[in-house]
Amino acid sequence: MLRFGLIGRKISHSFSPEIHSLIGDYEYKLYPLEPEELPGFVENTDLDGFNVTIPYKRDVIPLCRTLSPRAASIGSVNTMIRLEGGGFYGDNTDYYGFSSLLGTDAESFRGKKALVLGSGGASQTVCSVLSDLNIPYVVISRSGKNNYDNLSLHLDAALIVNTTPVGMYPNNGEAPVDLRKFPSCRLVLDLIYNPFYTSLLLQAKDLGIPGRNGMLMLSAQGVKSGELFLGHKLPEELPSEIADSISRRMKNIVIIGMPGCGKTTVAAHLANLTGRQMADTDSMICEKTGMTIPEIFSEHGEAYFRKIETEVLRDVSKKSGLIISTGGGVVTVPENRDFIRQNSICLFLDRDSSSLPIEGRPLSKSIGIENLLRIRMPLYKAWSDKTFLSEDCLKTAKNIKKELRL
Repeated sequence: MLRFGLIGRKISHSFSPEIHSLIGDYEYKLYPLEPEELPGFVENTDLDGFNVTIPYKRDVIPLCRTLSPRAASIGSVNTMIRLEGGGFYGDNTDYYGFSSLLGTDAESFRGKKALVLGSGGASQTVCSVLSDLNIPYVVISRSGKNNYDNLSLHLDAALIVNTTPVGMYPNNGEAPVDLRKFPSCRLVLDLIYNPFYTSLLLQAKDLGIPGRNGMLMLSAQGVKSGELFLGHKLPEELPSEIADSISRRMKNIVIIGMPGCGKTTVAAHLANLTGRQMADTDSMICEKTGMTIPEIFSEHGEAYFRKIETEVLRDVSKKSGLIISTGGGVVTVPENRDFIRQNSICLFLDRDSSSLPIEGRPLSKSIGIENLLRIRMPLYKAWSDKTFLSEDCLKTAKNIKKELRL
């Protein structure tokens, strides 16, 4: 069997193995390397080839025996193939990947300014594509002539492309720029794909600016690498199919709704039906504090509980592919919304209020279910992507699995 893989420094978050499992029948593994390990790995590996990611796309160039014209022109290599007689051929399939991500929007940005955030290997590829498409660009780097201290010179940018790792897992929540300062921006492309929506893309969504993450680019460059690995063409529709499949796998399913509506039970059934791991934020809060929910409310009050709930949600929502059951009041803390939106499909379980229990639920008992509903129902509807009726929990879980193609 042919053997390939991915080298980079911090790559435990990578979806490349899943992508290549959908491309061909070959082995594909992750090989995290420190900088001093890179030359020895390339010299001694018995792999048939490998992909290269941050921060080694330029560092591997001197380690290649030959380069493709495109890799040589761009000055960045992300795919290496073993040559007969020894050594490696270096190519750049990121060019095809970014071209696919920009897609049909390319025509509408000809002659309009693009801002490329970052100056690494990925940036060089993006700039090469933009140049070939006659889209003028400015590269923003930390120490270059155009940097984050003089962004005011470029507030007329129509296209913003983030090639930096700012906002990438596990540093979710960070953003390289504030989009509110760019009134002419009409499209945001973030090459990050984990989380699915970075803070940059969430802000774009809130401002009504179209935005896309790097999943299609990753899939498209992976397919092009697969063609080099296998030595033959692959179907044109394969990148989009893979991007859709991986996106559905990586997104968490977050369930919100009133206390007692069946969130935990539905989540448990859905986990069993899909083989996904389940996380229950209330249980995690109890484990973190060593107290029951009623005890936390009684001894420390609701504000303390909400603080712990937000901490738990922030951590668990960074992960991928989980079924997450939340507490009924998670929607009362505005910052929780972006934790959920970054990597999840949010489902609201709606259940008749007369069927909602109050035992063991402090606020349902003290405030009353109807009062809670009046406060929370608009939030449940605003936060959720889809609503499911919660009567028979197993049936509801099956409906969710079917509709979301899990």
